[in-house]
Amino acid sequence: MAIPQSFIQELLARADVVEIVGRHVQLKKGGANFSGLCPFHAEKSPSFTVSPSKQFYHCFGCGKNGNALGFLIDYAGMNFVEAVKDLAGQYGMQVPEEDRSPAERARDAEQRQKQATLTDVLEKAGAAYRQQLRISPRAVDYLKGRGVSGEVAKAFGLGYAPEGWRSLASVFPAYDDPLLAESGLVIVNEEDDKRYDRFRDRVMFPIRNVKGECIGFGGRVLGDEKPKYLNSPETPVFSKGRELYGLFEARNALREAGYVLVTEGYMDVVALAQLGFPNAVATLGTACTAEHVQKLFRFTDSVVFSFDGDAAGRRAARKALDGALPYATDVRTVKFLFLPAEHDPDSYIRAHGQDAFARFVRQAVPLSTFLIEASAEGCDLATAEGRSRMISNAAPLWKQLPDGALKRQLLGEFSERAQLAQHDLLELWGVAPPPATGRTRFGKRPDSPYGKRAYGAGPRQMVKPKAVAMAELIARGVLSNSEAWGLFTHEDHHLLCELQPPVGDLFSWIDARFHEHGGEPWAVLQLGVEGQPFAELANRLIGLDNMQPHGRAIEVEDVGDGDLRRAMNGIHLDAVAEELGRVTKLPQTDPGKMERLYELTRRQKALLEQQKPGPKP
Repeated sequence: MAIPQSFIQELLARADVVEIVGRHVQLKKGGANFSGLCPFHAEKSPSFTVSPSKQFYHCFGCGKNGNALGFLIDYAGMNFVEAVKDLAGQYGMQVPEEDRSPAERARDAEQRQKQATLTDVLEKAGAAYRQQLRISPRAVDYLKGRGVSGEVAKAFGLGYAPEGWRSLASVFPAYDDPLLAESGLVIVNEEDDKRYDRFRDRVMFPIRNVKGECIGFGGRVLGDEKPKYLNSPETPVFSKGRELYGLFEARNALREAGYVLVTEGYMDVVALAQLGFPNAVATLGTACTAEHVQKLFRFTDSVVFSFDGDAAGRRAARKALDGALPYATDVRTVKFLFLPAEHDPDSYIRAHGQDAFARFVRQAVPLSTFLIEASAEGCDLATAEGRSRMISNAAPLWKQLPDGALKRQLLGEFSERAQLAQHDLLELWGVAPPPATGRTRFGKRPDSPYGKRAYGAGPRQMVKPKAVAMAELIARGVLSNSEAWGLFTHEDHHLLCELQPPVGDLFSWIDARFHEHGGEPWAVLQLGVEGQPFAELANRLIGLDNMQPHGRAIEVEDVGDGDLRRAMNGIHLDAVAEELGRVTKLPQTDPGKMERLYELTRRQKALLEQQKPGPKP
């Protein structure tokens, strides 16, 4: 869904990041900013700051920062569109949907209302199950026998569904309400229209979405009856292929731990939390999907899948590999942990201790190794036939990887094992080697003005500290609101974009954004700058450092148009001086030397004249 930039700008202008963050973090006013304990990592003294003037948050402990939309993405694990819709709803704004008919919009509105109603029904049932657990010694004894404390049971909202066939009738007087069946709480016999509770005599595990809303349940029997686990059916609010048990509860812990541990069952998650690993989640009785992996990578860059070491566990791991491959970028880590056949995570930790399990996790099999092993399974690499079969197995897996260093390295690995040149291997796989387009990463060809020097030929490297400082001053002013980019001439743009990286790359990116979207505030630019090689520079320049409680640095608002112009002239002067030095060294026989020196000297004089301060008022 394409959301107009103008709407995002209007939304961020209306939203108050202090209000949004303050709903989840206790903030205290201190000077111009607010501070509190960071929600993204454990800390005892506040290093998390929210700026009402800049409309962004920043943690000096873990480095997390962003605007109101960024907070919803980071904290609640929403994607960009979800965050825009959620924030717009909080401020009574309708997200533009020009490409949808009125009938489609009406259906969507009705669906959203139904989802909200269903979660209300499920929340009410969850409260009833929790109440039943308090008065059921049998269920309490079962949980205690599994080593689950009352504190952990409360954190996960565990409950108990009584033995009766219609226990929920005491919770919902209108037991024939269609919503009870639609939410998966009640089963309706189509032949005689009789109704009864889906969950009976089971410990109940509420399944929550990333916003903390109850969207379904998992129930486990107290004995050995079958089925051991029973899940809610697919409903308008619950899809097993998209949701993960325990993700809401683990979202902060997995950021702290630096990775998420994906297990196979509810009790694994609860037991691991009890035993010091609260960063675990579980799939819901289904194979791990690409949507599961994508959701996990919103919270962490490292995923460890935990499986039994038997044949079933290897098959499950193979499916998880398929789901992970499209998201295995060079900055992410995916590993596979295979426990001994006689253990699950709970029993392994109890037998060997937390440290042993942590070491086991660290030694898990990297995705690259498992991909190679999966491709070579059942293949005799000592024979041409076995190597050919491996190549055939590897092709669909390798192709799913995103472009990057990992994909290229694995190409080399397969090439070596197959005893084929990489070019031949790509040809067999029907993949053409990438053409040498000569384009830079921002789409400009080397022969464009951005790839040439403003005052001569050859690449330019600006290293003088004073010139770097002037360029950074300009970048701060333009990042504050990119409309300032329009204050500069075409020649200015050329010179700024050709500066040494990362400053020049930052200006090239600003130029591309300006031509595509026009002027944008920092709150919008910050979303686009994430993941860029100059992101750290941009965040520093815009003034994240200025939110420090000690001292006062120059605010972006203090930089006027005159300051930007003088800084730009200073950079031109530096470029002219460098070019003068180069031309001066040309031989006297060079026919264009004197004319070029005259031109540069005249340009230098004009720039120096512009640098003189004007008359005092």
